Formats: sequence, C-alpha cells, structure tokens
Amino acid sequence: MNIQFELNGKMVSADSAPGTTLLEYLRNEELYSVKHGCDHGECGACTVLLNNRSVNACLTLIHSVEGKKIETLESFSTHEHLHEMQEAFLHDGAAQCGFCTPGMLLSVEALDREGNKVTKADVKDALNGNLCRCTGYVKPIEAATRILQKDGGDSK
Repeated sequence: MNIQFELNGKMVSADSAPGTTLLEYLRNEELYSVKHGCDHGECGACTVLLNNRSVNACLTLIHSVEGKKIETLESFSTHEHLHEMQEAFLHDGAAQCGFCTPGMLLSVEALDREGNKVTKADVKDALNGNLCRCTGYVKPIEAATRILQKDGGDSK
C-alpha cells in the first residue's frame, strides 16, 4: 500500500503493508523521538502531531495518514537551536531520563496550537496521556505553564 503525506515538512511516499502502524513506520525511518512504549495508547511515549493534534502513533495505522501532516520532535529544533519549550524543560529540570519528554513536548505543543489562553489546569490535562515515572510531573507542568502563559498561549 502506497500513501503520501507530509512528514516533518517534507512530502513522503510510504510503501507499507496493511496494518502497519505509524509508530512502526517512523521508527523504521529512524525518527527516534517517537518511542516504543506500551503499544496500547496508554503511555504517550509515541506521541506525534497529526494535523496539529497529538495522537498516539502506536494506535494510528499508516494508511490513515494519507494526505495529512505528521510532525515529530525532530522537526522542532536543530543541534544549534532548541524550540522554546525544549529550552524551558532543560532550564527547569523538567526532563529526567528523557523517555517521556518528546511526547510531553508534543502534547504541550498541540495545546499551544489551539491558540487559547492556557491555564495550569490546561497543561495538566494536555499531559494527562503521558506516563512519566521520573519527574512527578511538577517541573514539566511548571515549565510548560510558564512558557505558554508568557506567550499568551503561542510559544512559537
């Protein structure tokens, strides 16, 4: 099955077997910010942006992204310049082992792209689907809230 979609700003053509998940495809493309966690949509480690909304790549079949826009954390920064939210997580010590961090960052980015005024409760809700065993969520919530409220809900 051949499908076309936008991946991190570039149009791609993917030839994948029916039943292939977006997670499997992205990992085969060496996009390692998309983590293989639970395979059940419960941990958020495989979070990506699909048309600006956070989704679990492990639950998304590759054929369902035909003509859509997929973003992984790899599209957010370069080795020389980090995204503002990545800087905030780094500055505030919001990342411990780092396994959940890409999913958290993308979940918060999806919230930011909604364009609404953001509260701490909104950030907590956005991170609800991201399992973290290291941080206790306090620092990621504080970092994201600080940046999103500073920018009025637009961290770009």
